[in-house]
Amino acid sequence: MIEPGKPDNEAVRLKNLRSLKLLDTAPEERFDRLTRLARRLFDVPIALVSLVDANRQWFKSNAGMDASETSREISFCGHAILQDQILEICDAEQDERFHDNPLVTDKPGIRFYAGHPLGLEDGSMLGTLCLLDTRPRKLNDEERDLLRDLARMAEQEMIAVQMASMDELTLLSNRRGFKMLAQHALSVCERLSRPATLLFFDLNDFKSINDRFGHAEGDTALKTFADVLRIAFRESDVIGRLGGDEFVALLTGSSHVETSAIMARLREILDERNAMLRRGYDIHFSVGQIEYDPQRHQSIDGLLAEADAAMYAQKQTLRR
Repeated sequence: MIEPGKPDNEAVRLKNLRSLKLLDTAPEERFDRLTRLARRLFDVPIALVSLVDANRQWFKSNAGMDASETSREISFCGHAILQDQILEICDAEQDERFHDNPLVTDKPGIRFYAGHPLGLEDGSMLGTLCLLDTRPRKLNDEERDLLRDLARMAEQEMIAVQMASMDELTLLSNRRGFKMLAQHALSVCERLSRPATLLFFDLNDFKSINDRFGHAEGDTALKTFADVLRIAFRESDVIGRLGGDEFVALLTGSSHVETSAIMARLREILDERNAMLRRGYDIHFSVGQIEYDPQRHQSIDGLLAEADAAMYAQKQTLRR
């Protein structure tokens, strides 16, 4: 058996894969209908939408196979993502890469494999739409075209998932995406007895930027602030745009000292960006800061509401 290598862009590939927030999620009809259709059209016992994680392949959709994942080192799909075309194994028992693979010698007894890599526009190959059979076979040209078409449909569904939880302008998580990630982070903090802090930002005098300079410039200001948030906060923090000029950040496992240092860094970076851009206005913000209390905050919605009120109180103070 020959274990699959790793793409040259492995770090970027994994970052893109995890940004989709598909790993370890519940089954979805949008993907399941594709694997059901593939089984029927190709008359194969197994069809999968497989995502190749760092050390495993995980099946977002699984039609006909008992397992939900396998190790990456025995995966056929790990080989398939190393190229941008269909990987077809007509008889795995005759292929030196797979003849002694446990997926071949044991259940499910794979003999035939055809997988089309699923990629994003930057060339990252995240997984495959693949067909498995327990008997040798070979795709004809028409079948290969059909598999390509189904793979494009799977890619479109992956992008649709990403856009449903991402703010298109700033490329931060949108309200839906933030709440989903933040609720998960809060659950982890509660389980491990770690602190969490929610910061609720609102840009000051944002309406005047739109009124004086136009909505395109307002969009530029929003993207600039989003970029500053990305730089200032840690990779472990959850940041998002709720809508309009409202942004949020959930800091997990941070002490008061660490939170204060991050906020000081945020203001320093924003001051530098304002000085550099010189667009006729400066970007400033009000912020509400609330410490997570699992007894008081039953959900992320309660925490958001309290942080919003704290932000509004600070904004009113600044106007006096």
